[in-house]
Formats: sequence, C-alpha cells, structure tokens
Amino acid sequence: MPIPPSPQPHPIEGTTVFDGVQARKAYALNKMCFSFNDAANRAEFLRDPQAYCDRYGLSPEQRDVVLRRDVPGMLEAGGNVYYLAKLAGIFGLDVQDLGAAQTGMSKQEFQAMLKAAGN
Repeated sequence: MPIPPSPQPHPIEGTTVFDGVQARKAYALNKMCFSFNDAANRAEFLRDPQAYCDRYGLSPEQRDVVLRRDVPGMLEAGGNVYYLAKLAGIFGLDVQDLGAAQTGMSKQEFQAMLKAAGN
C-alpha cells in the first residue's frame, strides 16, 4: 500500500523549505559542499574558489552566492544547511553565524535571542 504524501508544510516567512525540488535544484552545490569533508578539497577550494565551483558544475546563481559568501542566498539556491555548514567552516563561520545570517540578525543579537529562549 503506497504511503500518502505528507501535507505541505506551513512556510515560515523568510525561510526556504528544503524539499525534493530544492534538493534536485542544488545537487551540484550540495555535492561540492560534501566534498569539504576532505581537508585537501578545502585547501583546493581556497586556492581557486571559482575553478572549484566550475569543477562541480554549479549554476551561475549558485556560483555567485558561494563566491559572495551569501549563506541565505545559498539556501535559496537549494543548499542544504548541513552541507553548507561545511562550506561556512572554510569561511571561518560557525553554526551561530549561519543562524544569524538566516534570521537577518547580527551574531550577538542571535546569541542573545538563544540565551533568552534558554538555549
């Protein structure tokens, strides 16, 4: 018996839902980010980011947001936050930097929000 499709999620304003469409759209971007598990690949990316993006066949939009270090743009381009965290690490960003970027806050504001929420 087939499993019925899940109901559509209620979008949260300003967020990008990572679903099958996004996953297919950004396969190359996410595959590239996964490659950063290997230190040699991280070093290669830092030597020539554009060539590394080209190696994975990123779309012009994906290449642009990666080269501009635009994390919200990478999410909109279909990036999976767990894979993007690997790329963010190359840029010296941590998970709280990503959260701040996603919410449009400074890192300090984001940390204060987490602390106020008891996290």
